[in-house]
Amino acid sequence: MKILFPLLLLPLLISCSPKLAIPPATHPDSGKWAELITADLSNTTSPEGIWTFENGILTASEDQCIWTKKEYGDFILDLEFQTAEGTNSGVIVHCTDLDNWIPNSIEIQIADDYAEKWASQPPTWQCGAIFGRLAAKKSMVKKPGEWNRYTITCQGKMIYVMLNGMLVTEMDRSLWTNPTTNPDGSEIPSWLSRPAAELATHGHIGLQGKHAGAPIYFRNMRVKELK
Repeated sequence: MKILFPLLLLPLLISCSPKLAIPPATHPDSGKWAELITADLSNTTSPEGIWTFENGILTASEDQCIWTKKEYGDFILDLEFQTAEGTNSGVIVHCTDLDNWIPNSIEIQIADDYAEKWASQPPTWQCGAIFGRLAAKKSMVKKPGEWNRYTITCQGKMIYVMLNGMLVTEMDRSLWTNPTTNPDGSEIPSWLSRPAAELATHGHIGLQGKHAGAPIYFRNMRVKELK
């Protein structure tokens, strides 16, 4: 029995292991998840010579996106990002057209909310927002030069955004049926010409590059597909 007891107990321990909450209640332990972007960029579709991965940090020299070759449906994405003064970037999900990604995807905004040129824009342009569509409940981004953490969960038409320990955005895309006006009556930028409710719930994951002349830095990018 001294030999058999641990073996009999093992299945019970496995079956009782906690499941990952959707959305996560805290930032997850994602260290063993799959790499979103490998150091050699071999699992990406990206412009030649624009994106570099050095000392574990990914950045771009121009305003061009980098995309996963793989398409994702339901998933949790965990990553860190660092802004500079005036940074305006984003994490793009469920993209079905890499050449015309803006109306054919959803962007989770990254911005230096401390910069006047972004702080003066509508709340849907600020960090943690679903760009152009849904503002974050609270600005949680840190000052330029400090590392921030995003945990982004996509499940069906639901998108959950956790920024630096707080669930700042919850979007039910099925409510966004109008191409020009958000459910709260605010205006959607004209270049987001397709209603979010009509967009696919699968696609490539992308990161926006050096937009508006200010750099963006990413590290520890991990993704877990939800079955």
